[in-house]
Amino acid sequence: MEMRFVSTGSYLPEQVVDNDFLSRIVDTSDEWISSRTGIRQRRVVTAGEGTACMAAKAATKAITRAGIDPQDIDLILVATMSPDNYLPNTACEVQAEIGAVNAVCYDLSAACTGFIYALNTAYAFIKAGIYKTVLIIGSEVLSKMLDWNDRSTCVLFGDGAGAAIVQATDIGLFESILGSDGKRKDALTCASRYIVNPLVSKAISLSDKESLDYVRMEGQEVFKFVVKTIPGTIQQVIEKAGCTKEEIRYYVLHQANQRILESVAKKLKEPIEKFPMNLDKYGNTSSASIPILLDKMNKKNKLNRGDKIILSGFGGGLTWGTTLIEW
Repeated sequence: MEMRFVSTGSYLPEQVVDNDFLSRIVDTSDEWISSRTGIRQRRVVTAGEGTACMAAKAATKAITRAGIDPQDIDLILVATMSPDNYLPNTACEVQAEIGAVNAVCYDLSAACTGFIYALNTAYAFIKAGIYKTVLIIGSEVLSKMLDWNDRSTCVLFGDGAGAAIVQATDIGLFESILGSDGKRKDALTCASRYIVNPLVSKAISLSDKESLDYVRMEGQEVFKFVVKTIPGTIQQVIEKAGCTKEEIRYYVLHQANQRILESVAKKLKEPIEKFPMNLDKYGNTSSASIPILLDKMNKKNKLNRGDKIILSGFGGGLTWGTTLIEW
């Protein structure tokens, strides 16, 4: 049993925050941000929106496009590092919203690699014959995790959600390499709640402000890690699949930084035109970036049956994953 993509969907908040706006709240400029990252604007949630809400809206679009009954969905996987709640999990909230009453639901946390990890999880279930129809979602509200006085992070990230429905099929192509390096965990972090209980006197004295943490990133460390690791995994996956670079239609990489994508393309000796980008409009949306980009490409009829596509994510953990699929 193999797996194929059936449909995609995405949702972006209406509120646009451009670089000029950020230049009024931190010491930066449109030229500084765009020249170093390629990002010119990003979307940010407003009151009434959240991770589960956006995930459900992206899922609904994918379901409508696929023409399936939500009750036929066997499994819902939500990749996120910014859930609305510790519990219930986001996947269960999506299930309730879309009426997928027969689905098993859980969340997966692997930062910007989350969608790739979830895709591989779906493939394992389908390959084993356990489930036939899986809804995979990447959804993030990163704006609530940012220190908006820190120009090294607040200019990079945006909010959004992307979804895909995959199903069991008789033929297909799926090769993948996943990896993690916990020794470099400090390169990208955001702490959860501090321990506060009657046995920890120090924690009791913490104010609400002191108990909050924000995204912290060693940008150069992450950049070096990606440029060193991802081209090699791409080449390995292509070889595992028995393919050549010439057969790859697109390289759909996590939308973190334009310089990263250009560096990967250069190392692979592939034209940058094979690396679609939309980070200029949406910034880094972590686990949502790959499914959002896939949906935008799908809507423009850029994805055709039989196209061989590389999907690659990388981020906190450190984690990475590269998968070759046949659309």
